Amino acid sequence: MIDTETPPERAYLVALDLPSAPFAAADSLEELASLVEAAGGIVTGRVVQNRRTPDRNSWVGKGKAEEIGREVARLRADIVVADDELSPAQQRTLEETTNVPVVDRSGVILDIFARHARSREGRIQDLKERLAEVARQRERARGSRAGEGLFLASLAGYTNAGKSTLLNALANADVFVADQPFATLDPTTRRTALPGGVTILLSDTVGFVNKLPPTLVAAFRATLEELADADLLVHVAEAGHPNLHEHLRVVGETLGGLGLGERPRLLVLNKVDLLKGTEGAALRQSLAAEFPAAVFVSATSGQGLDDLRARLAEAAAARWRRVRTTLPYHAGALVQRIRTRGALRRADYDETGIRIEADVPPDLAAEIETYIRTS
Repeated sequence: MIDTETPPERAYLVALDLPSAPFAAADSLEELASLVEAAGGIVTGRVVQNRRTPDRNSWVGKGKAEEIGREVARLRADIVVADDELSPAQQRTLEETTNVPVVDRSGVILDIFARHARSREGRIQDLKERLAEVARQRERARGSRAGEGLFLASLAGYTNAGKSTLLNALANADVFVADQPFATLDPTTRRTALPGGVTILLSDTVGFVNKLPPTLVAAFRATLEELADADLLVHVAEAGHPNLHEHLRVVGETLGGLGLGERPRLLVLNKVDLLKGTEGAALRQSLAAEFPAAVFVSATSGQGLDDLRARLAEAAAARWRRVRTTLPYHAGALVQRIRTRGALRRADYDETGIRIEADVPPDLAAEIETYIRTS
């Protein structure tokens, strides 16, 4: 565990480069560095060891473990952080060889959420309790949303893809944004007005990460179930990230594990403002050919946001129904709801009442039909 009560601990990072690994070891180590910094540590050094398989006793092999011990002493590191989940025997051997505590990726992720609990089990329990409260809040919010009947689009994606920044840009909101993993834990939902008189709800959820510890998958389910309520999953990814395709795979597998593999999905490739020069233009062209249905945006510069708003409005309106009817004059409140939640295309006032033509969400169409039938 990384101690954040005292001055930041100096961490030495270690990764294995295995033939079967989906991520390049250096890239995975860079992500681990972000996790360590999010947990309050300082990275003082790092190393990648090439192996066909992990060593059963020391993970990296006896000679490499001794070399790491010398580097730890030279750099005055306080802790060694391994990029994989270690067995108790591997952790114990590394600690004996390096003479400093050893923590694995799972421990770092746990520390981000529960830095003050003493034991690994305590950290998991602390996180579960916090997420249980998130689940209760989400259930209350779900009941409120059900009453409104609004279309819900949920942002999903790899950590640091820019989901919170995108939510702020689309909804003119003020959601906390930080350039670190897991900055968003509690689901955040905002009402958003779109072209054509369409109003939807946009929600932001926790970002996914490679090698998410199995002990956390069940705990995260309460937060990620926000996605299960969504009418549309907006998959946000960083267009220029060197591991874009692996990020897409991780998110796809996680969504599949939640039973959401067939849920309608819109791919949004964010941070296109970082695609500069001829190389950036070529990459964008290649991605456009590979993902023809994707929307290219920059949440920071605003590029492509109008296109995204139009696509979201189109997705929401696809479920709407065209209503042509005559309402009595005392149904003014209902007409106002049609204006607010749908698209009132025509309203003629004559001696018979208010003759309307409107496109409205299914629940509002049912309300109109019930009103006419019972009035």
